[in-house]
Amino acid sequence: MEKLKIGILGTRGIPNYHGGFEQFAEFFSVFLKEKGHDVYVYSSGNHPYQKVEFKGVKLIHCKDPENKLGTVGQFIYDLNCIRNSRKREFDILLQLGYTSNSVWHRWLPKKPVIITNMDGLEWKRTKYSKKVRWFLKYAESLAVKSSDFLIADSKGIQDYLKETYGVPSKYIAYGSLLFSDPNAGILSNYDVSPYHYNMLIARLEPENSIETILDGAVRSNNDIPFLVIGKHDTNKFGAYLKDKYKNEPDIRFIGGVYNQEHLNNLRYYSKVYFHGHTVGGTNPSLLEAMASDSLVVAHENQFNKAILNNDALYFRDTEGVTTILSKITNKEDYRHFLNNNRDKIENIYSWDIINNAYLEFMEQTHEENR
Repeated sequence: MEKLKIGILGTRGIPNYHGGFEQFAEFFSVFLKEKGHDVYVYSSGNHPYQKVEFKGVKLIHCKDPENKLGTVGQFIYDLNCIRNSRKREFDILLQLGYTSNSVWHRWLPKKPVIITNMDGLEWKRTKYSKKVRWFLKYAESLAVKSSDFLIADSKGIQDYLKETYGVPSKYIAYGSLLFSDPNAGILSNYDVSPYHYNMLIARLEPENSIETILDGAVRSNNDIPFLVIGKHDTNKFGAYLKDKYKNEPDIRFIGGVYNQEHLNNLRYYSKVYFHGHTVGGTNPSLLEAMASDSLVVAHENQFNKAILNNDALYFRDTEGVTTILSKITNKEDYRHFLNNNRDKIENIYSWDIINNAYLEFMEQTHEENR
């Protein structure tokens, strides 16, 4: 096997302190290093971890003014990363997403194979204005044109790319690890007891159905805690939700939680886990819920059904949430859902399977472009 020099762009950096792409970059880069490749991950100059290596993976910290300039700073950070990549002589450059880097595609180095994971349909997100959504659609088209190869992390995204742009893409899903070491003691940090609370984990954005879910929970009169995990102090919608439910003692806004052991145990011991995402591909938080023995109640759409199939309960509106909550008495009544979803993680979505699929695709594309 030929040793490849691989750069990974498009994340805030590793180890993960942010989200799905960062989690993937952490797992995949370490996997590549263990396979003998020379691996570099671009990281924000503001990242809490400022060492030059992480488990053998080289880190390139680039100036990131997002904390001063907001969204504009993301574009500058991505430009700094791309400009740095021009002098690195990479064989392969893997871009995770396109939102704030595809506008700089003319700066991409000529030597490496450019592979882009196209993420979800960002321009469909209702939190954005019409102008921003137009720009995101434009950025998407730039990413398609400037990449040598595309990766879609769901069949829905793969179909969309083919129908919209007439281009092929490689379907490779996101991954997860089976959780098998529960510790109920962790629940004391959140003042809940096993199987006596419901929860969701999501960015507090309209397209994640959070208001629909919480309205349904309130109307169900379940009288058990409902944990809302996600940053609630960084956007207007989060502030709106906190204000709307301030007089509902069972609705608890926990904020962002990034301790994986805590998250796994919260999922494992929940009565019901809600997944309200309506936009995107193979959502990382959904796979992690499946891997943690969660009873998933999901918004009914093609992305969620492609992963869960018949092994979940589905809602479309507030009334659907209320109806589901009123009929669930014991999580174990749905043990067949839980077992089937864990089997999917082990046999379809394990990190080992996903990492090997990415590496095989990289080796194939590098060979084709010699």
